[in-house]
Amino acid sequence: MPHQFPRRTLALIPLIMLAACAQAPAESLPAPTPASAVAPLAEPTPSFAQWRQTLREEALTSGIDAALFDRVMADISPDPAVLKADSSQPEFTRPVWEYLDGAVSGNRIGRGRVLLAQHHLMLQRIEQQYGVDAQILVAIWGLESNFGNNIGSHSVIRSLTTLAFEGRRQDFWRTQLLAALQILQQGDISAESMIGSWAGAMGQTQFMPTTYNQHAVDFDGDGRRDLWNSSSDALASAAHYLQASGWQTGQPWGFEVRLPDHFDYSLADPQERRSLAEWAALGVRPLVPTGAAASARAELALPAGHRGPAFLLLDNFRSILRYNNSTSYALAIGLLSDNLMRPTEVSGNWPRDEQQLGRSERIELQQLLTLNGFDPGPADGIIGANTRKAIRALQLQLNWPADGYPTRQLLLKLRQR
Repeated sequence: MPHQFPRRTLALIPLIMLAACAQAPAESLPAPTPASAVAPLAEPTPSFAQWRQTLREEALTSGIDAALFDRVMADISPDPAVLKADSSQPEFTRPVWEYLDGAVSGNRIGRGRVLLAQHHLMLQRIEQQYGVDAQILVAIWGLESNFGNNIGSHSVIRSLTTLAFEGRRQDFWRTQLLAALQILQQGDISAESMIGSWAGAMGQTQFMPTTYNQHAVDFDGDGRRDLWNSSSDALASAAHYLQASGWQTGQPWGFEVRLPDHFDYSLADPQERRSLAEWAALGVRPLVPTGAAASARAELALPAGHRGPAFLLLDNFRSILRYNNSTSYALAIGLLSDNLMRPTEVSGNWPRDEQQLGRSERIELQQLLTLNGFDPGPADGIIGANTRKAIRALQLQLNWPADGYPTRQLLLKLRQR
């Protein structure tokens, strides 16, 4: 799904931590506060009917037809299943190798190859117009909706109404809901047929409504941008989005590499971008010929730490991340697209014996890093750039390979301090 709402792993969505210790308890009763300084009482929470009326006024101001709003919103009520999904935070997430096992499965590769050949002429036209490789588009099609076979079953309007009324990030969801109403007003789809994921991602390529309004195209020429029923509209829209995200025609997304002995793993950092010629000078070698220009810039990635495979990731990888801001997802798209063209195996061994940290353990790791003078950022359980930088600093201090990868061994070491 395009970047407005990164979806697959809810563990990637930042959590709002309860600041239970934000205010230390007073040791004595405070002096009386002057009446003029008393904070005003919080506004009462509006009822759903009141909230809907306010939304109606905003929708009409933004150009939504009153009759359309009243018809679509007349019988809408919040969906408890959507709220449950929004608040769900799994303790454990799959390691990257397990995710890739499912995403780049033999069945998906086989089906993708059939569709790549079946839709060759249409994909060729899309590639000529938008400059995005056909195999990348088919890979996105496969991962987003199983090639159009799983586009979701939730009412997009009801889901977005639920989230805008009482979910987290209500302003974001309100914007998406208004955008969905605009789509209905444009006549591309009916409210009854506008189905998607619980989070409002729509169609065969799972666009959020704002992304739809900006990048969906009518490629089959029937007068409607139909991402639900027209594979050509869906794939061309994905290509249009990737083109706008900086896709570079003819450049690979990345490739697996072999690292020299005694390599400085701290260079595996998104901030350490170098040309392929500079990486080669450091002894980093692709496993197969890539056809990429020596001047192309790339970052080194160790998605499972120094014990796992290594990849050089070029600018097109960043364009895939704009579609879904998950390294595992983008890596799956790249590897699946490669396999649609020819059998491609990851040569490096994944550390399948590595026990993954659960979310509560990742939070503990961040808290302990902070206590030990490192700066991982908020203790939210998300291993982002700041946390990896803090981990690398600790690993260097311990004289360990500084790959920035969170391990149980590292957590145990911090617990001993």
